[in-house]
Order: sequence, then structure tokens, then C-alpha cells
Amino acid sequence: MDAKIQSLTVFCGARSGRQPEFESTAYALGQWLAENQIQLVYGGGSVGLMGAVAKGCFQSGGYVIGVIPEALKERELDFKQAQELIVVKTMHERKAVMNLRGDAFLALPGGFGTLEEIFEVITWRQLGFHQKPITFLNQNQYYTPLIQFMDHMKQENFISQTDHDRIRIVQSLGEFKEQWQS
Repeated sequence: MDAKIQSLTVFCGARSGRQPEFESTAYALGQWLAENQIQLVYGGGSVGLMGAVAKGCFQSGGYVIGVIPEALKERELDFKQAQELIVVKTMHERKAVMNLRGDAFLALPGGFGTLEEIFEVITWRQLGFHQKPITFLNQNQYYTPLIQFMDHMKQENFISQTDHDRIRIVQSLGEFKEQWQS
């Protein structure tokens, strides 16, 4: 499919959500990144799904790059074990660093911040600022209503078929891993 990536930017919640599988999947993703020598680039927190993916990667010997605004260090409890913890002033700086450091993007379940971050990279790709792969992990149908809305946007001619098709949707971590198997 794609060339091997060196780093993956993961957007996900600073909360764990109601379904325990979300956290175990985030942890397993971190482990897989470490096993495949793919650096994790993420929001720098140690709580929720962010903490799970970082812990999975770090505890499996992987390389963790956290990017966190100074104002969120206490709220999201910055992950002090990260090999690189980049403290920035604003959310805009956070997203810029995360976007530059990742070779591909993955959205795990999350809230408004996760959506805002992944939609910015989708918009940047639409505008030609990058050509990096963008994937939603639709575990337990979490993103199904959003996917249906993206289909609606295409049907209403607000996004092109090409832009719609650039967004990958996978239903499981296993399906995501298959994208990167050689």
C-alpha cells in the first residue's frame, strides 16, 4: 500500500470514553508502533486514550514525541517519559508540530479536539499542503455518524469524490495494521 512510515501522528481523546476497548486498542496501537519502529507523535498527555497510546509505545521500547501547550500540561498531565516532550504556547503551534512530524495521521475515538485536529489535516490535504495518508479508526462504529455526514457532504457537492476517497476508514486496529504491512 504505502511506503513504510517513520512516524504516525495520532489524534485521540484525553478521556478514555465509555467503552474499555478504546483504551486497550490505543495501548495496543502504541505497542505495535514500538514493535515496528514507528515513532508516535501525539498530543503529549498521559491521561485517556492519549496516555494509553503513549504508555503502550513507551513500555514496548518505542519512541514517543509528545506535543503539548503549556496551558494543558496540568490538565492533560504531560507524559514525562516521552523521549521528546515539546511544550508549545498555543494549540495552533501544537497542531503545526504534530502535522510536520508525522508521515501519516490516525484518528482514534475522541471529542471536539480530536475532530478539530483531524479535520485540519484533511483540509490541508484537500488544499494540497501535504499528501500524507489520513485514517479514521471506526472501532465499535464510533465514527459511523460522522462518516455518514461526510457522505452527505459529498452528495451535496461540498466535497469532491476525490477528497472523500482520500480519507481511509478502518474498522479495527488489525485492519489499520494491514495497510502498513509490506
